[in-house]
Formats: sequence, C-alpha cells, structure tokens
Amino acid sequence: MFERFTDQARHVVTSAHEEAAALGHGHIGTEHLLLAVLGVPDDPSAAVLIESGLDRETARQAVRRLLGPGDDAAALASIGIDLDAVRSSVEAAFGEGALNAPAEEESKRRGWFRSEPKGARSRFTGRAKKALELSLRESLRLKSGQIAVGHLLLGVIREGDGLGARVIVDHGLDLGAVRQAVEAKLA
Repeated sequence: MFERFTDQARHVVTSAHEEAAALGHGHIGTEHLLLAVLGVPDDPSAAVLIESGLDRETARQAVRRLLGPGDDAAALASIGIDLDAVRSSVEAAFGEGALNAPAEEESKRRGWFRSEPKGARSRFTGRAKKALELSLRESLRLKSGQIAVGHLLLGVIREGDGLGARVIVDHGLDLGAVRQAVEAKLA
C-alpha cells in the first residue's frame, strides 16, 4: 500500500512513529498521524487546520492532556517509585545490564515469514490502521493517482472515533467543514 504514497505522505507516516516515541507512547494512533500531518505546515491540507489555530504544538498539548505522559518512569515516580534506584539496586545484585532484554538470535526465515525483533517498531492501533486504509479509499474516491498528506488527514477525519478526530473537535472545529476544506485543497 505504501507504494501509492507521495514522498511527503511517507514522511508523515515515519514522523508519526517519531511523534509517538517523543511522547513516550508505545503505539501509533490517529493522534500521532494528526501530529505528523501538522508537522508539514507547508502542505495545503495541513494549512487548513493551522489557519484555524490548530498547529502541531497545540495538538501535542491536547494529546498530552488526553493521554498523559507515556513515560513509565514518570508514572512510577508519581506513586513514589524511583525507577533509576530500582535499576541500580538490581544491577548491583545481578550485574550490569541485568534488566536489558536478551539478545535474540536473528531469524533464518526470509520473505513473508521473517519476524521483526521485539520492540523494533511501534505498533499502529486499529484506528490508525483504519485511518490509513481510509486514506487509500479517499484517494480512490477523489480519483487521485496517489495518497497525499491531505488523504491521510481525510482518513483520520473519516475514521472519526480516534483521538486525532477528537483533538480536532475539541479545538472547536467541525469535522465536516474541515473535510470540505481539505477536499477543496486536494482538487
């Protein structure tokens, strides 16, 4: 499916991984796709939101408010557990690196049956996968030859139940009006 994506749309998907990692989230949701779209301010579709006052930093703050920090250390610290102290204690008793994940031997399988190492990449949520699928459908509906950044935004909007759409609505924007404006930019 990614062969139909424009270079800028591929960059958005890659940036969604980076947004999730920067927020300490172990998943990639529609909120991360939205943040990545807003990270391309020169794209006309992203400009629809930015001109309405929803820029990447504003959206990032909304995501933090809705999901909280994704950092386990911060969550543990909030209940009085110092993760660094626990790690130091365990390494003092069992040796340096005792808490590191064991190195996995590389799979000998090739092609479709090759397995990814654990933690190699963040997982897309079901809603984010649906938004990506809907971006393809939007591209086909609009008779575009490829999937652009605007189609990704339309996929997030059309999915409608994810945090990406919620951030847009919570900012006071109407999803239908945003959809129409983005479609006009793509025409």
